[in-house]
Parts: sequence; structure tokens; C-alpha cells
Amino acid sequence: MHNVASVSASLGSMGLLRLCGAPWSWSVAAGLGMYLGTRSWKYFYIAARTARRDINGLYVLLRVRLALWRYMRNGSNVLSIFAQTVKRNPNKIALIYEATGETWTFAQLDQLSNSVANWARSQGWVSGDVVALFMESRPLQVALWLGLAKVGVEAALINFNLRSDSLLHCIGVSTSRAIVFGAELADAMLEVNSSFSQSMVRFCTGDLSAHQLAYLAATPLDPILASTPGHAPSPCIPRKNMNDHLFYIYTSGTTGLPKAAIVVHSRYYRIAAFGYYAFGMRPNDIIYDCLPLYHSAGNIMGVGQCLMHGVTVVVKKKFSASRFWDDCIKYNCTVVQYIGEICRYLLSQPVRPSEKGHKVRLAVGNGLRPSVWEAFTDRFGVKQIGEFYGATECNCSIANIDGKVGACGFNSRILPNVYPIRLVRVNEDTLELVRDSRGLCVPCQPGEPGLLVGRINQQDPLRRFDGYANHDATRKKIAHNVFKKNDSAYLSGDVLVMDEMGYMYFRDRGGDTFRWRGENVSTTEVEGILSSLLGQTDVAVYGVAVPGVEGKAGMAAIADSDGSFDCSKFLEGIQAALPPYARPVFLRISPSVDTTGTFKIQKTRLQREGYDPRLTSDHIFFLNGKAARYVAVDEELYIAIMEGRMHL
Repeated sequence: MHNVASVSASLGSMGLLRLCGAPWSWSVAAGLGMYLGTRSWKYFYIAARTARRDINGLYVLLRVRLALWRYMRNGSNVLSIFAQTVKRNPNKIALIYEATGETWTFAQLDQLSNSVANWARSQGWVSGDVVALFMESRPLQVALWLGLAKVGVEAALINFNLRSDSLLHCIGVSTSRAIVFGAELADAMLEVNSSFSQSMVRFCTGDLSAHQLAYLAATPLDPILASTPGHAPSPCIPRKNMNDHLFYIYTSGTTGLPKAAIVVHSRYYRIAAFGYYAFGMRPNDIIYDCLPLYHSAGNIMGVGQCLMHGVTVVVKKKFSASRFWDDCIKYNCTVVQYIGEICRYLLSQPVRPSEKGHKVRLAVGNGLRPSVWEAFTDRFGVKQIGEFYGATECNCSIANIDGKVGACGFNSRILPNVYPIRLVRVNEDTLELVRDSRGLCVPCQPGEPGLLVGRINQQDPLRRFDGYANHDATRKKIAHNVFKKNDSAYLSGDVLVMDEMGYMYFRDRGGDTFRWRGENVSTTEVEGILSSLLGQTDVAVYGVAVPGVEGKAGMAAIADSDGSFDCSKFLEGIQAALPPYARPVFLRISPSVDTTGTFKIQKTRLQREGYDPRLTSDHIFFLNGKAARYVAVDEELYIAIMEGRMHL
């Protein structure tokens, strides 16, 4: 601590002298003189190695902070910032829908969102009301939430993979008064239609037969919007500011069913702005956005560049590895978005000319492993990877601004308190915070894995934590007495490790969640669904690592005391109840599942043994995607999976 303080003081003296107008030579001499007195050459070495990175990071931080301060002082919000974007670029293309080739200029997007606003007002919805949006990715989804926001109505962006109870939960927890759904999801709506209250108003966009519309009690929305005036609506009263709700994005968090994370105007701006400035995006960029718009990555990091900075965004309905580079060439894309799995899928494609004939210079996303990272940049000629870490609701986002392979971001070792985040020690099995004799959390040393936390300050738009629609869920993500007495901090639920230079690397998703196919999978949610399907039997769900594959594959240990478990019937059940990414890839069938004295399922041994049939007498099964069935795992199949010869 003495060493860090010494370096901080020396660098601080350099910065202060420069701010006062002193020459660089004086500043350096003063800082060096102060530092040499500490005799800590190790930290001097770290300072020399990381100074440029830290200065660039500080520049980005200050630029976003000053912009937020200016917007808050002027009473601005996302809508007024978008209005200025439209004013600067009325005839520039804002959004391109890859599925149809349709384009929207900024003026057209503004006009369509005005029609949505005027329609919403005609429904009698007022500021603070919530409307659920349940559709596959398309530009209309952006116009819908943007237009609703213009009259103070908050959208709940529902994951279009959800079905049955999970879908009903997400709609219910947001207290939505209405739902707008895409015709492509009519079957999902039919499954839950009888569970809606009579007061739930339903609108459909897209082509649906009159019979289906009548059965769902849904009104076609497209002709209504076409005939609704596109003039600017009168502003909502009271006017929304940067700290007011904009919409909800759902996150599985660490426990239970999906939680509705509150996105306020300042959070939307800060996520988009940090991405724009940290990774050097430009107004003339064209972004290829193949991520779902119910996620913050697709809707804020991607579309946010359009609304906040005037960047053109290509909206892809669904990711296609075979069409990826052809699309980039077709639309002259210069920036692409990814999750780690996307990069791996692209690498598994056969070599084709388009993979080097594009203009893409920057790939922005998260979850890229070091081996995939270098193979991706080498093969496809993408010069810059903009890797970042950050959940929708978190206040401790970090970014890799200088291309350090494998790192998801950094925090300064020289001035660590400029951005108050920290890795703290936790119990590896329970993720319970480890505290010192003063009752404070124990900071991790370089190389020591720890839970990422961020100090909360509700008066600071960069440090605030707005939580979830559910207050209990919000409370569980906050800890007290973390950095100092009587403070509060956000608990990310994720374990990272930091090296001596301050680079951070993702280690594991803690708690009861693992990440698979770019989605967070809640083990408790899946356990509840599987247990229900199997007559309330004991089920333990957990993630297991598979060599060469990003994230963790789902595995379910199922108690089968009478030997009646049927793999085929089970697969039929989960295909109807769970989205593809949440379906267990491995099964472990045993007479019983270990529980504690309080009937909590123990997973430590199960996770350690994984799907190796040599470590247990239980029956292990693997979901063979090509065969569309579960097959028994013997030693030969296990080795094939471990060697990457079996496709997952």
C-alpha cells in the first residue's frame, strides 16, 4: 500500500504541475524525485509500462464524465441527445435491416418513433407505464422503445427465446400494461395466452391470419402506425432526466428467474459513450450488429452508437457464420460486434475470399479467449479487438483499450481510486465475502482471483446502481463496508484475476449462473423447470468446462431412485420448456443427489467430476445435436469430446 501511495503521489504531483502550466520537464523531475524517495523500483517499472494506457483511459473517463455532467446540467436525456443527432444527420442512413435490405434515415427513424409516441398516447398510457416488446431483432423494435420513451412509457425488452413460465414471469415482473409481439412468435404467445389477464392489451406486428389475431385477442399494429401522424408529440410531464427510467433489460443475474434490470437514461448514454470513445469509433463507421436487441450489447453498445453518435448500424435478424463476412462487404461495415462464441463459429467456417475482402477494422464484444483472439485477428485481418466486461446493471464496467490479448479490461495500479472498482477475496464455493479484523473486504493481490465489486455513489452517474424492478433482487447485489466503513458496493457475481500491470482477465461466473452460447443460464431457474418436468425430483444444474469451447456447457444431475428415467421423453419436455442455450448438454443419472442438512443441493463434487464416466458409477449422457438425442458417454466418447472431435 505504501508503494502504491508513493507512486500515486509522484504521478499526482506531475499531473498537478502540468495542470498549473509547468513544463513537462519540471513535472517529470518533481514526480521522479518524490518517487525515488520511496525506493520502490517495481512500481516505477509498472508506472512506466502502463502510463500511456492509464492516460488514455483517464481521457476516456473524463470525456464521458464531462459529457454526462453537461447533459445533466442542461436537463437533457437520451431523447434530446437523439434529437440533436437527427438535426445533424437528417438524411444519413441510421439503420439497415439486413433481412429485407430496408433502410431508415435518421429523419425517418425519428418520424416513425413519433408515430409510436402518438399511438401510445392515444392508448391512454402515461409516464411510468410499461409495455412489453417481444419480437426478433429488427429496426422497428428500436422505433418502438424510442417512441414509447418520448411519452415517458418504459419498454420491457423480452428475450425472444423465452417460453412458458419464464416468459410469463418476465412480462409479469415488469407490470406491463400491454405487449407488442412479432408474428414470428405467435406460437409462444399461444402457449401463455390464457394466462394473461383480460386487461393485458395485445398488439401484433407482422403478418398473422385474422383467425390467429382473433384467438390471441391481438390488434394489428403496422396499419395503425402507418396511419398515425409522425409529428413530434408534446413532451411528457414531468420531463424525464438522465436519472429516470428508460427501459428494462432482463438479466439472469446469479439466482432465480430472469430479473428486470433498470436502464436509466444516463446508463444508456454511458455504455454507448464508453464504447465509442474507448475503442476509437468514428461518425462514418458502419456497425454490423448481429446480436439480439433485447440485450444491452446489441441495443446499447450497438444501436446506441446510432442514436447517440450518428453511426449507421446494420441490424441482423439472426447471426449467420456463413453470411457474416459477405454481409460486411455488402454493407461496407467497418465495425462488427461479437460474443466469444461468434468468433469461434467464424473460425470453424471454411476459408472463403470474403473473409479478407472486407473493410472491418474493429471488433467489439466480450468473451474472447486468448487462443481464439489471435487466430481471429490473424485469419480475418481485423486490426483491433475492443474487448470489454460489464453487465447491463453494473457500475464496474472495464474495457481493454490497448489490445492486450485475453484481457477484458484494466484498472490503474498507479491511481486505483480514480475508478473505484476492486477484486476482493471470497469463499470459492459460496462466494461469501472474506473480511478482515475491521469488518472490511480484503483486496486481492495480483494473480489472486477475486469477486469484482464497484463502489456505489447514487449522485454519480458513473457509480450509481439502479438495480432491478424487484427490490429484493436489488438488495442482494449490494454489500456494505467494502472499501471503507459505511460504504456500499455492487457485487458483480463474477470472478476475475488481475496481473501486476492491472490487466483483468475473466475467470468464472460465480453464484448460480454460467454462460453458454452467449447467454447467462440461471441454474436455479433450469433446476425448477426440470424438477417440475420430472415430478419434483431432485435436480442439480451446473456448468462444466469443455476443452476448446467458450463458456460452460450445462449439466444436470438427476435423481432416479426407481430407474424410470427416459432420455427421449425428457428431451421432448425440455425442447418445449427451455430455450436451446439452457438445455443440458450433459446428464448424470444417479439414485440420489447429494443435499445438505437444510436440503440444499451440493454441487462441488458433481462439478469436479464433470462428465468423466471413469469417475462415477452413475450413468452419463451427452446431447448429440446431429442425432437429436441423448447418447451414453463411454470412455471413447469422453475422449472424443475432450479432444474436440465431437461437435457441441
